[in-house]
Amino acid sequence: MSMSKAFRPVSLSRRLFLAGGALALTGIGIRATQANVVIGRAVAVSGEVNRRQENLLEGLKAGANLMDRDFVTTGRESFAELALGEDTSLHLGSETELLIDSFIAGQGGVIELGTGQMVFDRPEGLAKIDLTMRTAFGMIGVRGTKFFAGPNRGVFSVFVEHGRVEVTGGGVTRAVNRGEGVEIKAPGEAPGEVKQWGEARIREAYASAGIR
Repeated sequence: MSMSKAFRPVSLSRRLFLAGGALALTGIGIRATQANVVIGRAVAVSGEVNRRQENLLEGLKAGANLMDRDFVTTGRESFAELALGEDTSLHLGSETELLIDSFIAGQGGVIELGTGQMVFDRPEGLAKIDLTMRTAFGMIGVRGTKFFAGPNRGVFSVFVEHGRVEVTGGGVTRAVNRGEGVEIKAPGEAPGEVKQWGEARIREAYASAGIR
């Protein structure tokens, strides 16, 4: 699906995380740990998936450890499932860029989605964590949930399967709850009205992140 020029986010590797620097992070209380501390692992990898840690670029294989400041990219028609701690999963769609800025199991941290689609999955009933996801379109505050984020039907979209997230952009914050979604048409714009998503759109979004 073609996207308008206004929608196209700038690659994380090219913009040097400028969007993240421009967004004020409050209430996180978590800073990056040492880069050599293992925080998770690659569960499944399909196609071309790479990981950059500082100046080292290498292919990411299933079973490989993940660390803070890992920058993971997927190629065309490539997908990855990452585990952070014992209970949190990240499903990355094709041509996706993700920076794991910092993460502490059971507490939270900061991740940054540059391009592509991602599903964040943390089972219901677990203790809530305090995690922030930065994007070129705004900031997503996570309190323990399962949600999709990324391009869908020509706009940047966030859908919550269970739990709750807060989507902030253009000085406006929208609370998104179970079964609801919200759209941001361009970087710097406010999120639109929160709406219920239909089953067809949910399946479409999840499939783009490699979940069938």
